[in-house]
Amino acid sequence: MSRLRQYFITGLLVWLPMGVTVWVLLWLLGILDGIFLGVLSAVEAMVPGLAMVAERLRHIPGLGVVLVALVILGTGLFVANMFGQWWLRQWDKIMTRIPVVRSIYSSVKQVSDTLFSGSGQAFSKAVLLQYPRHGAWTIAFLTGRPGGEVARHLDGDYISVYVPTTPNPTSGFFLMVPRADVVELKMSVDEALKYVISMGVVAPPVSAAVPGSPAEAIAPPTERSKLPLETSAADGAARSDT
Repeated sequence: MSRLRQYFITGLLVWLPMGVTVWVLLWLLGILDGIFLGVLSAVEAMVPGLAMVAERLRHIPGLGVVLVALVILGTGLFVANMFGQWWLRQWDKIMTRIPVVRSIYSSVKQVSDTLFSGSGQAFSKAVLLQYPRHGAWTIAFLTGRPGGEVARHLDGDYISVYVPTTPNPTSGFFLMVPRADVVELKMSVDEALKYVISMGVVAPPVSAAVPGSPAEAIAPPTERSKLPLETSAADGAARSDT
């Protein structure tokens, strides 16, 4: 019985990653096809003469995925010029004037612009910090630096980090901690995510991940590797004025 159990677990470990991958791909395909069918139904309702064409398009497998991808690509090409940027600003003005939609649209837009911006610092580094108590270490991701009113209430050099939960990293905790309390890791963000999702089972290669010791976390900033968010002279002057 023990050998049968071992064989079953071994076979499960072979098929589970493939099954989850196929399930995720089918889920994404279902979402894209659903968007396509929704748009097709709206066009059919507005133009009754296209009912025959719409019925034929519904039975073409994968057409929704291709068309949605082309629409997204075309939108990117459209807003890459000045004319498209003008239309995008007009669209943003309309969306920000609708009472309920305004809060959702603005929040999602700000987060997506930060995450997908090529010049942003969001999730650019994996760091090590003590959380939720002193002596307990966890992996976090650098998301930026506190700003606005929050920065005026923080005395010292602080950074913003995101602490993901395990095994689902899409939920977690947002923390603002002193820069001197974190240790920069040499592992990539992808390797750190794999480490978190696997609950420490899939460890990054030693050559790619050389985390600092706990002593480095409490050492002065001059004795540790710097994170890529150096405080500029202008920021320092602004803080001193406040």
